[in-house]
Amino acid sequence: MAIRVWRGDITTLAVDAIVNAANESLLGGGGVDGEIHRAAGPGLLGECRTLGGCPTGEARITGGHDLAARHVIHTVGPVWRGGGQGEDALLASAYENSLALARQNGLTTIAFPAISTGVYGFPADRAARIAVDTIRRHGAGLQVTLVAYDPAAERLLIAALGP
Repeated sequence: MAIRVWRGDITTLAVDAIVNAANESLLGGGGVDGEIHRAAGPGLLGECRTLGGCPTGEARITGGHDLAARHVIHTVGPVWRGGGQGEDALLASAYENSLALARQNGLTTIAFPAISTGVYGFPADRAARIAVDTIRRHGAGLQVTLVAYDPAAERLLIAALGP
């Protein structure tokens, strides 16, 4: 397993799968979810309509449509409610289920955004540690890219990876 941090636009990566930090409807939204849907084109929305949504912590897979990535793994992270509502476990589950879905579909390269750290309000440093810990536990055989949208997120991910 290899984990790297990369700063840029996740929609441009030519990997087996990019992960979409989706909402439960899977029908698009703001942030990275909206960017992925716009870049993938209308075929992604059409395919997502057939999936019937996705509960928090779970994951679903679709084709990549107009993206450089062959697939999109949609996962729903938790809304931050102060840390006492099982948010850490739900976020770890979103990463774990995405990794499992990649392996089940024979994928080897996967890129993750910072799930739940945008409008869902999850503290970015805490989310980075959960992401790295979960990937280290469940990412065997995969090449994982953690995508940072800006320099601050990049620094947090690098710190979570450690020396």
